[in-house]
Amino acid sequence: MTVSFEEYAALARQLAEQRRAGEQHAATESARRRDLHAAVDYLQQRLTAQGHRLDQLGRSIRVDQPPAGSAPGGPAEAAGWPGPPSGSGSASGSGFGAGPVTAAGSGLSSAAGSGPSTAPGAGDGGPDGAAGVPGRAGVGAYPELPAGEARLALPTAVSPAGVGVPAQRAAAVDPAVELELARRMADEADRHGQQAELLAQRPALLPTWSPLARAVAVYAACGAAAGVLVLALVLASGVGMVDGFTLGAWICAGLPAVAFFGGYLVLGRWGRPAMVTGTPPRYLPLGFLICFLLVPMAYCAYLLLVRGLR
Repeated sequence: MTVSFEEYAALARQLAEQRRAGEQHAATESARRRDLHAAVDYLQQRLTAQGHRLDQLGRSIRVDQPPAGSAPGGPAEAAGWPGPPSGSGSASGSGFGAGPVTAAGSGLSSAAGSGPSTAPGAGDGGPDGAAGVPGRAGVGAYPELPAGEARLALPTAVSPAGVGVPAQRAAAVDPAVELELARRMADEADRHGQQAELLAQRPALLPTWSPLARAVAVYAACGAAAGVLVLALVLASGVGMVDGFTLGAWICAGLPAVAFFGGYLVLGRWGRPAMVTGTPPRYLPLGFLICFLLVPMAYCAYLLLVRGLR
């Protein structure tokens, strides 16, 4: 059969187009793989930075790290996972880890590697299966498979009706879709991390207040508590339990100092954020002024109230 020049030229053009299409497909696939690798590297760096930031946040809020044995996929979890471990048995090594598949594979291997069988139809006097049917003397009961062929046998899943059905294969995973899902989860982790940082930058005491307003409220509350003690000392002095010098010392110096140091300690314990750089201000001059003015003013207000009632 002779081929004309036009047919030869058309065939050459077709082959050239197929070659160009293959080269374009290979270039596109190579570019896609490069993009995927770049996206994986960027995501890996981002997750590493997130891990370091979470470790810093945990140390700042005094959260202990979980032990290494309790990590997901650790030896404890692998020991408690149902089913055979990976790499044990031919069925597990081929990617089929279901219980019925392993049982079927082990049954085939035991049937192939064992000697005289005691199963029904094996020549021990029991039913012979297909060989026991009249007129079928030359038919073997159940053919035995070698060990190599038993490993290559198609795994089956046992159905309620007892019919062997081929196991379903896992659907193909698109790397781009998985990377997009991982990126969205990383964005969600960033958002939750920022919220945790904002919460960690707020103190437990009056978190929505400014530091100045918080300090004024704490020192004023301590001064008010000291004012109540002043009233108790005044009542004790009225019945003769406390003399005038002791009462004056406590009013002018003792109770204001107690109120000041109490406010100082409260701001240091509950007014300090869990995550803060440096030392938060405690406004010592303002607290000193409030405490050493509020307690004598409470005593003066008590005297004015008593004289007004008289």
